[in-house]
Amino acid sequence: MRLTMKWIQYIAILILSCFFLIFGIDLLIATYAMANPILFVVSFFASNLIILISLVGMTYCFFRIRSLLRAPQEKEK
Repeated sequence: MRLTMKWIQYIAILILSCFFLIFGIDLLIATYAMANPILFVVSFFASNLIILISLVGMTYCFFRIRSLLRAPQEKEK
Protein backbone atom coordinates (compact mmCIF):
# COMPACT_ATOMS: atom_id res chain seq x y z
CA MET A 1 0.00 0.00 0.00
CA ARG A 2 2.78 2.40 0.92
CA LEU A 3 4.65 1.68 -2.31
CA THR A 4 1.48 2.32 -4.31
CA MET A 5 1.04 5.71 -2.66
CA LYS A 6 4.61 6.65 -3.56
CA TRP A 7 3.97 5.74 -7.20
CA ILE A 8 0.77 7.77 -7.25
CA GLN A 9 2.53 10.73 -5.64
CA TYR A 10 5.43 10.69 -8.12
CA ILE A 11 3.12 10.28 -11.12
CA ALA A 12 0.95 13.19 -9.90
CA ILE A 13 4.01 15.43 -9.48
CA LEU A 14 5.23 14.42 -12.93
CA ILE A 15 1.87 15.21 -14.55
CA LEU A 16 1.65 18.59 -12.79
CA SER A 17 5.23 19.39 -13.79
CA CYS A 18 4.46 18.59 -17.42
CA PHE A 19 1.37 20.80 -17.27
CA PHE A 20 3.32 23.73 -15.84
CA LEU A 21 6.11 23.21 -18.37
CA ILE A 22 3.61 23.54 -21.21
CA PHE A 23 1.99 26.52 -19.46
CA GLY A 24 5.38 28.21 -18.99
CA ILE A 25 6.35 27.70 -22.62
CA ASP A 26 2.98 29.06 -23.76
CA LEU A 27 3.42 32.09 -21.48
CA LEU A 28 6.93 32.64 -22.84
CA ILE A 29 5.63 32.62 -26.41
CA ALA A 30 2.82 35.02 -25.48
CA THR A 31 5.32 37.31 -23.78
CA TYR A 32 6.93 38.23 -27.09
CA ALA A 33 3.65 39.75 -28.32
CA MET A 34 3.57 42.35 -25.54
CA ALA A 35 4.10 45.99 -26.41
CA ASN A 36 4.85 47.29 -22.91
CA PRO A 37 8.54 46.68 -22.05
CA ILE A 38 7.97 46.47 -18.30
CA LEU A 39 5.26 43.84 -18.69
CA PHE A 40 7.52 42.01 -21.14
CA VAL A 41 10.37 41.78 -18.62
CA VAL A 42 8.09 40.70 -15.75
CA SER A 43 6.32 38.08 -17.86
CA PHE A 44 9.59 36.85 -19.35
CA PHE A 45 11.15 36.19 -15.96
CA ALA A 46 7.91 34.72 -14.58
CA SER A 47 7.62 32.27 -17.46
CA ASN A 48 11.25 31.24 -17.12
CA LEU A 49 10.74 30.66 -13.39
CA ILE A 50 7.70 28.48 -14.10
CA ILE A 51 9.69 26.48 -16.64
CA LEU A 52 12.62 26.07 -14.25
CA ILE A 53 10.46 24.88 -11.35
CA SER A 54 8.62 22.41 -13.56
CA LEU A 55 11.92 21.00 -14.85
CA VAL A 56 13.08 20.55 -11.26
CA GLY A 57 9.86 18.65 -10.49
CA MET A 58 10.35 16.43 -13.51
CA THR A 59 13.97 15.73 -12.55
CA TYR A 60 12.90 14.90 -8.99
CA CYS A 61 10.33 12.41 -10.26
CA PHE A 62 12.80 10.86 -12.68
CA PHE A 63 15.34 10.09 -9.96
CA ARG A 64 12.72 8.92 -7.43
CA ILE A 65 11.04 6.59 -9.93
CA ARG A 66 14.43 5.29 -10.98
CA SER A 67 15.26 4.49 -7.35
CA LEU A 68 11.91 2.71 -6.93
CA LEU A 69 12.64 0.58 -9.98
CA ARG A 70 16.16 -0.25 -8.83
CA ALA A 71 15.16 -1.17 -5.24
CA PRO A 72 13.87 -4.70 -6.07
CA GLN A 73 17.00 -5.40 -8.12
CA GLU A 74 19.26 -4.45 -5.19
CA LYS A 75 17.35 -6.77 -2.82
CA GLU A 76 18.03 -9.73 -5.12
CA LYS A 77 21.81 -9.26 -4.87
